[in-house]
Amino acid sequence: MTQTQNRVLDDLARLMTDAVGAAQGARREVETLMRGNAERMLRGMDLVQREEFEAVKAMAEKARAENERLEARLAALEADLARGKSGT
Repeated sequence: MTQTQNRVLDDLARLMTDAVGAAQGARREVETLMRGNAERMLRGMDLVQREEFEAVKAMAEKARAENERLEARLAALEADLARGKSGT
């Protein structure tokens, strides 16, 4: 009787192990399908990649700094011009 119970328990354990393995395989397959669908959807949305965004952001910061420098220079030139006109 003990040997029969051990065999039944061994068969049950093997069945459960196989079921867990099948469930994990199904989960991996579903994850792969979902990831593929998400990537396809994102490509279709015409989104900007991080590297492109960072490059444009850096260009905008550089342009803003240059604009501020030119505004200060223009203000100084206008002040010099105003002083020249009032001094004449």
